[in-house]
Amino acid sequence: MALAGQVALITGGVKNLGADIAFQLASVGAHLALHYHSVSSKADATKIEGELKQKYPNVKVAFYQGDLTKAAAVDKLFQEVLGDFGKINIVINTIGKVLKKPITEISEEEYDSMFAINSKTAFFILKDGAKHVSDGGKIITIVTALLGAFTGYYTSYAGSKAAADIVSRGVAKELQGRQISVNAVAPGPMDTPFFYPQESPEAVEFHKANGMGGRLTQTSDIAPLVRFLCTEGSWITGQTLFANGGYTTR
Repeated sequence: MALAGQVALITGGVKNLGADIAFQLASVGAHLALHYHSVSSKADATKIEGELKQKYPNVKVAFYQGDLTKAAAVDKLFQEVLGDFGKINIVINTIGKVLKKPITEISEEEYDSMFAINSKTAFFILKDGAKHVSDGGKIITIVTALLGAFTGYYTSYAGSKAAADIVSRGVAKELQGRQISVNAVAPGPMDTPFFYPQESPEAVEFHKANGMGGRLTQTSDIAPLVRFLCTEGSWITGQTLFANGGYTTR
């Protein structure tokens, strides 16, 4: 149990990729602090709580709800987790929002929302992680394979995730002395409910055709990689790992 006794905070941790990561880390002994954004995800939290308790009865699980686009809300989340668990060893940030639009049609409000969710939230999670993660810990931010693609219509999405990627690398250098590894993981287009509203059926087929095996990235492709970075892969730091089945070559 490589992470026995350690505490992992996962933002967006009750469904899709966040939930898969939670199960991966629980399988190697980590206790879980699982954040979710809105009260509409309460049912997802209840469901995953039951499944985790049944499968991993020795793993402690706690849930936290909140909009993390304000620095004060991020501070509050970290303080609550520290109050409940006494420490934080791992932080995984899966929060993100997708927008596919020509740049000429993106409003100021849409720009502000994209950068608040994808950049600002990531920045302050990295900041609080740098302050509160125990020495020898891990911080991982989920970004996007579109950072390695020359494509239009995703300018606000890729641009806002690029900011999170650059900040992650800088924090990795700052935390080397404390032996905290800091990385980003860049999946290809993922087969989740967040993907399909942005895409026409023809675009979905195009994305599939560019991935190995003619399929989209699955959350089950990414969660074991995150577990690896938290265990045997702890020597990796300051990197962006592109895990996309060849969707991009970077």
